Amino acid sequence: MTLPRHLPSSVATLCCALFALVLVAAPARAFETSAKYAVLMDYQTGAVLWEKDADTRMHPASMSKLMTLEMLFHALKDGTVKLDDKFTVSEHAWKAGGAASGSSTMFAKVGSKIPVRDLIQGIIVQSGNDACITVAEALKGSESAFAAAATERAKEIGLKNSSFANATGWPNPDHMMTAHDLARLARHIIKDYPEYYHYFAEKVFTWNGITQHNRNPALYLDKTVDGLKTGHTEQSGYGLVVSAKRDGERLIAVLNGMPSQKARAEEGIRVIDWGFRSFKHYKLFAANTPVENAPVFQGNYAKVPLVSTDDIDVIMSPEQRRKMTVKAVYSTPIAAPVKAGQRLGTLRVEAPGLPTREFPLVAGADVERLGIFGRAMDSLKSMIFSSGDDDTPMPTQPADGQ
Repeated sequence: MTLPRHLPSSVATLCCALFALVLVAAPARAFETSAKYAVLMDYQTGAVLWEKDADTRMHPASMSKLMTLEMLFHALKDGTVKLDDKFTVSEHAWKAGGAASGSSTMFAKVGSKIPVRDLIQGIIVQSGNDACITVAEALKGSESAFAAAATERAKEIGLKNSSFANATGWPNPDHMMTAHDLARLARHIIKDYPEYYHYFAEKVFTWNGITQHNRNPALYLDKTVDGLKTGHTEQSGYGLVVSAKRDGERLIAVLNGMPSQKARAEEGIRVIDWGFRSFKHYKLFAANTPVENAPVFQGNYAKVPLVSTDDIDVIMSPEQRRKMTVKAVYSTPIAAPVKAGQRLGTLRVEAPGLPTREFPLVAGADVERLGIFGRAMDSLKSMIFSSGDDDTPMPTQPADGQ
């Protein structure tokens, strides 16, 4: 990284430190799991910290009920459904997902009307297939229509490799997800529907006189865990979507294809524990702090500060941080006029084992274009001297006029 001459001393010091980190080598840490498919995601940034076949399509079993819940939460958020609304349990919902089905059930009675708030608990705590089908039919008329709508909705929220054939996760060759998509979905639910997230931490729910306990084993093993969903079929093996929050930071883990309930419980906690021990957040630059000073051609200032409108925060292991590279990428010189907030470049952060992170950089101040005489002199000067030798002071006006 080449440091510009007019970079403020505090920022220059940080940049030098970051550059020095590039020169230190350290072995990458390995982590093994019995799960066939796995991913560990940072909630704050959405960064994938570790994965195992995370983009391979798999049978998600009841973990895909998170998509059924997303559809319901979305309807609640847009006002088409209210928590006190009551949905009727059809004969199909009762036969395919109720007591008669022999599958996980809320034990809803056929023809009964159940408030939405109770159906949510029936899906999350009891993993009720009857509750899922009842929701699907109420929202879209039929389970097949609901599955088609869920597949389209999944694309809208960034699930790249998911398709749905039902509302329950019942085995079907067209009902597939990836561990990465499940992590994306969990993050989306936590972020976009915080008013409903507390349901995932509930351990007990009683309906129709039958009390059932939440199937998520991590809730009982770690008090920092507050969600989300388990899954199991013969095709999928045992799976878990788990999230925990410690000291203000949250991680999301997805594991599937495990051989037993015991393995699911142990691996879920082990991955989360390892994640919190192994990865830390590093704030590289605060919002509106100059990242680099870019040369300007034919401007009333020789340089313009490049800033990010948000804090530039990354999460990685200490070993990855020691191998990290940080580079501001932009076309140079930048032609005047320049407006504060104008997109000018990108800050690229790379570390072994992690996807490249890119953060938009914008102008931190206005730079006006010189007059005809000034432009002529600037052109002449650029032919003789490097623009980096110009000592014209940099503007200090922050982005957005703050």
